[in-house]
Amino acid sequence: MAEPEIQNPHSNPSALPDLPKHIPRWKSLLRNHGITLVLVLAFTYFWYRPPATVTEENRAAPAWSVQLSDGRTLTSEQLKGKVVLINYWATWCPYCLKEMPVIEEFWKDRRAQGFEVLAISVDDPPEKVVQYIKEHGYGFMAAPMDPSIYAAFGRADSIPTSFIIDADGVIRNKIDGQVHYPRLEKLVLPLLSKGQRP
Repeated sequence: MAEPEIQNPHSNPSALPDLPKHIPRWKSLLRNHGITLVLVLAFTYFWYRPPATVTEENRAAPAWSVQLSDGRTLTSEQLKGKVVLINYWATWCPYCLKEMPVIEEFWKDRRAQGFEVLAISVDDPPEKVVQYIKEHGYGFMAAPMDPSIYAAFGRADSIPTSFIIDADGVIRNKIDGQVHYPRLEKLVLPLLSKGQRP
């Protein structure tokens, strides 16, 4: 009597057992690759929206002035009546470079309402600031760091760091970390809606 032939299931894909009908394929995927999926999702979230600490400052900023990348001198007095985002950044900082297009978009959407941006490069030379802003087509104001800016806002423990100033020149918030559009909406729109603009 001949012995039954034993087939290798891997040599015949149709012989592989099907998953039980009551176990959906997504559950099988989670069971086999769950940790990898969680890590990928967490990495993606923190890359596109990393955590940031927002603190209330509510202190008047002392007078300051800075030479912009286009050669003009800008003073704090010239921005009275506007809501301003002061952003500390650097060309070597990846989160800074990711947030700048967002800042540009928000500035374009809200500048008619009295919103302004001043991007302060913490350690790039003036010519590098000019080149970077020009190459990327940003329209908001930019400048290298100036002693009067340090005196007014202080040094940042990390970058990006941003400050939101209301129309009366009061520093309302400090943001340690990357800004994104909804965060700017939450912090800036209430100040613009109060009519604190020229």
